[in-house]
Amino acid sequence: MELLFPALMCGIFCYLGAIESAPMFGITGSFYMVGRPLVGGLLCGLVFGDVTAGVLCGVAVQAVFIANLSTGGATNSEITYATYGGIGLAMATTKDPAVAVTLSVLVGNTFGLIFYNTRMALYSFFNNGAQKAAEENNDRGITLWHVIYPQICTFFLRAVPVFLAIYLGQGLVDSLLASVPEVVTHIISVLGGVLPALGIGMLMNIVIKEKIQLIYFFAGFVLLAFAGLPMVAIVFIAALVAYLVYQSSGKAAAAPAAEATGDNADGSYEDDDLF
Repeated sequence: MELLFPALMCGIFCYLGAIESAPMFGITGSFYMVGRPLVGGLLCGLVFGDVTAGVLCGVAVQAVFIANLSTGGATNSEITYATYGGIGLAMATTKDPAVAVTLSVLVGNTFGLIFYNTRMALYSFFNNGAQKAAEENNDRGITLWHVIYPQICTFFLRAVPVFLAIYLGQGLVDSLLASVPEVVTHIISVLGGVLPALGIGMLMNIVIKEKIQLIYFFAGFVLLAFAGLPMVAIVFIAALVAYLVYQSSGKAAAAPAAEATGDNADGSYEDDDLF
């Protein structure tokens, strides 16, 4: 029974972190805050009574999904299920960040996508109901089909599976970790440690436009590994370097002129009505 409250709260947080969740102030408060592994790790740590372990698990999982993109409604992993399903299961068992990463990838890429696609299919049915209600000028029907029914559907497809996975899955995960050979457990830990590096590499592939920009990452590595600077200090140094590069590039001086003429710095026209 000690898992009842943490499992229930993880299920509720998984619902609140959905991109379509209404109670958390839309996309900003839900998907981009509660739905992020970094925030989810803190919340899981609070409900499980070990904030340090929760944050460490959240940092590790965030690194894996840091370059996760959802394009046109399609996604390769459901990050909110991965956050609360994977981190929640890890907190209920080993509290090991490497295990949290492995479980998060497993949950997000399998069960998460199954429930995500189920939700998308049901929403198309709700859209038809809302459209029919709109054609009939039925305000109550529009509210039911467009707001109430989708929120109920989202709650049951997110909160219930995550709650059951954590509440009933602790024994399964513990037994698997206890019964598998030590070499397999070591492999899981190693892979769990490598996956965050893969996520950061995917992000670098998106951010870096020219190979010369790799020197900034190399400088940050040197400051962290050899100079022994804390991460917070490196962040402030990086912000200062970014500002100096921005100023020296000439874009800072070109921006006011572009705003005055309605053009971009490269001379292309930007329609204000589009943004």
